[in-house]
Amino acid sequence: MNQHYDADVIVIGSGALGSNAATHLALKGKSVIILEAGERIPRWKIVENFRNSSKKGNYNSPYPNEPWAHHSYDEQYIENTGSFDFRPGMLKLVGGTTWHWAAACWRYLPNDMKLKTLYGVGRDWPMDYDALEPWYQKAEEALGVCGSDTDDQSGQGGAAFPPRSQPYPMEPEGETYLFQRLKSRLSPAGYHFIHEPNARATRPYDARPACSGNNNCMPVCPIGAMYSGDTHARHAEEAGAKLMADATAWKLEKGADDKIVAVHVRSSKGLDTRLTAKYFVVAAHGLETAKLLLISDVANSSDQVGRNLMDHTGMGMQFLADEPLWPGRGAVQQGGIFNNRDGDFRKNHSAIKHAISNNVPNMAVAQRLIAKGVIGKMLDEQIRHQAARWVDISTVFEILPHETNTVRASTTRKDALGIPMLTVHYEVDDYVKAAKAVVDNDYRRFASLMGGDVVEDNTGWQNRDHLMGTVIMGDSSRDSVVNHECRTWDHSNLFLATTGVIPASGVINPTLTGVALSLRAADIIEREI
Repeated sequence: MNQHYDADVIVIGSGALGSNAATHLALKGKSVIILEAGERIPRWKIVENFRNSSKKGNYNSPYPNEPWAHHSYDEQYIENTGSFDFRPGMLKLVGGTTWHWAAACWRYLPNDMKLKTLYGVGRDWPMDYDALEPWYQKAEEALGVCGSDTDDQSGQGGAAFPPRSQPYPMEPEGETYLFQRLKSRLSPAGYHFIHEPNARATRPYDARPACSGNNNCMPVCPIGAMYSGDTHARHAEEAGAKLMADATAWKLEKGADDKIVAVHVRSSKGLDTRLTAKYFVVAAHGLETAKLLLISDVANSSDQVGRNLMDHTGMGMQFLADEPLWPGRGAVQQGGIFNNRDGDFRKNHSAIKHAISNNVPNMAVAQRLIAKGVIGKMLDEQIRHQAARWVDISTVFEILPHETNTVRASTTRKDALGIPMLTVHYEVDDYVKAAKAVVDNDYRRFASLMGGDVVEDNTGWQNRDHLMGTVIMGDSSRDSVVNHECRTWDHSNLFLATTGVIPASGVINPTLTGVALSLRAADIIEREI
């Protein structure tokens, strides 16, 4: 007797990773249900919310923050027990957090995936770069990535690297004046500037217009030139998938044969639904995926669910250059300095990436001047003068996976649906702290070479919103949650489409890698059903 299922595959989460996986499966003729805890918000409404917001510096402000679907800047959402205030800017709505990312789409280097073997620290990936390269290409095509085919992204100043099977889908945007001038003055001192590949259209692509330089990528691209996950949520629906918003998955149900047989879903009105499928894909972010598995008591025979939490914990500096650089024209970031992305130094301290922020700095400049008592005509003149010369360096560090950096279901806080919220314990380790001296020296040199008047020479440790490691990938069920396919060791029909599977953080934004892994997992599922 054939068993009836509500769908072939249920995908939990409608962000870039989940929606790309769902689109792949739906296009292959599979029945797919996508579950999203948040609601569906049109772009015009988010733009209007931003215009009316009094908190322009809060990138979550234009987005919903519901009692049953909190965004992560809500103070109740995450309880921190470590010394670091871990508070990434995650969203809950159709399309997920890529509504307000900077769209960076880097590939990991082959050496990033062999960290333990080459440098004796951290973990290796259970696969090599060549196995993932075809899926990187598919992910770049799906997201519409523009990039330079000539850059050595290792930061060593050599030939184009890492290897590619095809060119980028789109040519890179022109260099901003800010980037040109910094590159001109810092490169002679040995700093290697690398263009940042990004999911921003430089010509019409997949119904997206070319970027017009609004410089509003965070919190929202007003015209949709920058990729956001709602694109593939829409593509999935067009291909036949059913998307259920206001549908919080709160429990995975395990059957007698250790397969997952159902997911339990709750609406904001308290309506509970049990949905069945042949396969399940959890595509929530790195904190929520781990929480769902822990609450459900699944996929955790290794006791690694919710451990090994990594962010690209960073720091920054700001200074006023001795010439006008005019930041704030074009995308909010375009690339950076990669001298310390890879090398034997990784045996002793973390890799380092310096990104050049290109946000309009007027608000930060004005706040600083007002705090100093500058008013009236002088305030207006100084805003103009300093905003033209503002340089903002945003640095990230490579983080190692530690079992003691954890996310857990809260025992003291619940949302409006009665579902536990999050408790995070996070510490910055000595591997990162050992790299701080290198960064401090770079900061001094940057300011000196640009004739800079330093505003802030060390911001202290900062969040970077890149969630990895919490459902870590490995080659053994003893010390990892998923294998190289992103299939959980404990349940053959449960896959995790989240950057939480990444076992070695490197220094690059993990979203493209997450999409590549998700497409690869969807292909495996499609062939097995």
